[in-house]
This record gives sequence, C-alpha cells and structure tokens, in this order.
Amino acid sequence: MIELDGSSLDLTSLKRIADGESVTVSANAMAKVQVSRKIVDRLISEDRVVYGITTGFGHLCNTRIGKKDLRRLQTNLIRSHATGVGEPFTRPEVRAMIAIRLNSLLHGVSGVRPVVIDGLSDLLSNDIIPRVPQQGSVGASGDLAPLAHIMLVLIGEGEVLDPDGNRIPAGPCLKKAGLKPLALEAKEGLALINGTSVMTGVLGLAVERALDLAKAADIIAAFSLEVLKGSTAPFAPDFLALRPYKGIMQVGENVLACLSGSQIRESHIDCGKVQDAYSLRCIPQVHGASREALRHIEEQVLIEMNSVTDNPILLSENRIISGGHFHGQPMALVGDYLGIALAEFASISERRIDRLLNPLVSGLSPFLTPEPGVNSGLMIVQYTAASLVSENKILAHPASVDSIPTSAYQEDHVSMGTIAARKAARILQHTAQVLAIEWVCAAQACESLQPLQPGRGTKAAWELLRRYIPALTEDRILSPDLESAKEILSKGELVKHVSKFVRIK
Repeated sequence: MIELDGSSLDLTSLKRIADGESVTVSANAMAKVQVSRKIVDRLISEDRVVYGITTGFGHLCNTRIGKKDLRRLQTNLIRSHATGVGEPFTRPEVRAMIAIRLNSLLHGVSGVRPVVIDGLSDLLSNDIIPRVPQQGSVGASGDLAPLAHIMLVLIGEGEVLDPDGNRIPAGPCLKKAGLKPLALEAKEGLALINGTSVMTGVLGLAVERALDLAKAADIIAAFSLEVLKGSTAPFAPDFLALRPYKGIMQVGENVLACLSGSQIRESHIDCGKVQDAYSLRCIPQVHGASREALRHIEEQVLIEMNSVTDNPILLSENRIISGGHFHGQPMALVGDYLGIALAEFASISERRIDRLLNPLVSGLSPFLTPEPGVNSGLMIVQYTAASLVSENKILAHPASVDSIPTSAYQEDHVSMGTIAARKAARILQHTAQVLAIEWVCAAQACESLQPLQPGRGTKAAWELLRRYIPALTEDRILSPDLESAKEILSKGELVKHVSKFVRIK
C-alpha cells in the first residue's frame, strides 16, 4: 500500500502503483482537502464570480453560470471534453495518471470534496482502469481530453479496459465493485481534468525504465567491447576524470567492472591496434551524456509528479489565482529530451552491432555464423536495428517546438507535451529492442572465442541470455529470440542479475 500526501511520490512508488498496488491518503493531506472545499462552498454562497466555478471555460470564461446549473456545468465539462481518439494507453500508464492526479489534488488548493479523493483511490484499489485514447491532448490546459476519459468512469460513464484489453461499460464495473457513480459538485470537474497528469504519468514510467536501461546499455556495450577486443584504456578513471561529468565516470566504472577478470581482454593486451572506432572508445562520452540527460529529466518529472497543475488555485478565500500551472511546457521539453537521450543509446548500439557482424572489421566469422554461405547467421538483425534507429530519428523531432492556438485564441500557446511523452515512450521500446539485438550478437561472438572466458559482469550477461536463447549453430527464425531478449531487458533482469557479480552504478 502506497501512501500519497501530495509531495513525496517517487518513481519507485509510481511503478508499484502502475503494476497494481493500492494507495491510501495521509490524514494531513485529507484535512487540507476539506479546508479547500469549504472555500468553494463559501464562494458559491456569496455568489462570487470565479473562473470555472461560476463561469464557463476557455473562451467562455466571461459567461456567468447560475447556481442551479453549477453541477450540470461540471458534468457537461467531463462529457464534452472526452474527445480522445486512437489506440488506448496501457493499463499501467492509466494507473500512473490516476495516482498523479490524485497526488496533485492532495495539496488542498483545488477545492474538491474528500469523496472525490476517495473515488480516485477506489478506482486504483478495485483495479477499475478507464479506457483512455492516446490522441487528443495539446498539453494545455493540461491533458483535458484524456483526463476527461478517466473521469467519465468516476461518474459512471465511459469505458473500462479489462486486463485482457476488452472494452467494458464503466457503470456495471462500478456496480460489481460496490461503488457508486460520483455526482460532481462545483469546481470538481475542472479540478479533475485541468492538469498534466497524463503526460507526467507516461514520462514517469518511461524514466523509471530508462534509468535501468542505461545501466543495461553499459553492460551490453562492455560485452561488445570485449568480444571485439577493444582497448579499455579510454575507460581508465584518471583519464575520464579529465572531463569529470558524473555520467562519463559512471559508464567507465561500469564497463571496467563488467570486464574484470576477462581472459578475452588479457589475450590481446599487447596487440598492435592503435585505436578503436568511436562506437567503442566513445562509449563513456555518449552513454554518459544520455545519463546526464536522464538525471535532469528524472528531477523535473519528480517535481511535476508532486506539483499542483490545476486552475484556478484557491490559496485562500481572498486569494484565488487564475494562472498557468496546467501548462505542460516543463514536461514537453523533458519529454523531447528523453526521446533524444534514449535515441542515442540505440544509435551507437546499432553501430556496435554492425561491427560485430561485419567481417571487414570484426575479426570474427561473417555475421557470426559457424558456416557462412549456406547460413546467413545474424546478418538481418542489423537491418532490424537500423530500421528502429531510423524510426527513432523521426520520433525524436521535438513536439514542444509546435503550438496551435485553441479555444478561440484564448489558449493561444500550448505545449504538445503529451505528444512528446508518447514519442519518448515509443523510442524507449525501440531502444530496448536495439540493445537486445546487440546483446544477442555479443553473446554469439563470445561463443567463437571459447575457451577464453569473458569478464565477471559480461559472463553473467552471457549466461543469463543462454537461459532463454541458445547459441546459433544453424539458421533459424530469429524474431522470437529478439523478442525474448527485449523482454528480459524490459523487466530489468539483466541489470539485476549482473549486479550479483559486479557493482553497476
């Protein structure tokens, strides 16, 4: 059970919630929610003009709404804004979105009732996960369309996505769980959908996975360096300290740790090779730069996960600010940055794949097959990697540089942050697959170097892969192998296993 309080949600907890863990709410946070709601009730009783409470929305902000229509206003807001299209977000992503929206409301400046907090918590506890189309958000005012699809379920409408991916009407799901649809009061519909929780949920899960993938990239790169008989001199700590980025130093330490005790490395120490290709000797600089990016992205996403992204904000009865915390620009920029940083892991990995397979530079059997000619070996896996890397280059074009005015020019600059987040999540998947292909290739190369043994870390990586994928002795269908290797990576098993033998930072 994860306790939410508005300010301490981290990536590990978000992942646990996404994977199915329930949430509870701290008593102090709920007390703040109650105080905030009293402000809304007082504003209504005094018949004051406040955006989104007693007025319309967007361009209709100057349209006064009478008391008898305040509830209708909020329900109509949810229905009218549920305009998403396309394939749905995954269930874990939607769970993360709900948790982040809930966490934002716990600051107690949004004016919702405690029953709304309970309603969101109940969706997670009962695993009632709304079906949320991916397309339709421009990232300001927040993620209106996708959040509206989530909140439809809260009021007993819309659709739920079951564990098998089936679309089910929300009403019967609530009834089966013993839950009643929520009747929204003034301000609540706006508070529920006016925020960045969708883009932040997608990015939070992507960053959590990317941080592990960065470590896996170091392990796999070390394996390629080893079997290609590359020099470890460019990884020496005193050399890397001359350019003292933390990311560069971490990568160097990881590579050397993985290669410790390597007989393959010892076999070519006095060789006549002058220097290695960039994809080998620049591993610390390239991987390290992406690690520096991930560090910044993680910091920004954590801030957003624990922020208020609502509007208007009720600081007190006399300080109600209609501002711009819903604007997704902070997440839009880091979403684009995440995609670029991940794409570089894949880009340099593909170059190492080519060197492993290319007999002109590898010193190994062509395409790593024992019998080239009648067998093509791993020739075509490089095509797959090249295809994914090329697609990443297209996806890495920034979404945040675009803006299209909405709501009759009232919302005249938007972030496109949700597009940036979705692109980054796709690039993450592609990059994991490219690294998995490199892992398969490096392991196959290692077979031909026996009886020489790899290092402590790379041997662990080799043995782990062989639990699932046998060495290639005769051509076979390789797609299942590539998918299996990616699945191992995506579950974090490579880093977890290698960390039993060497320290991976």
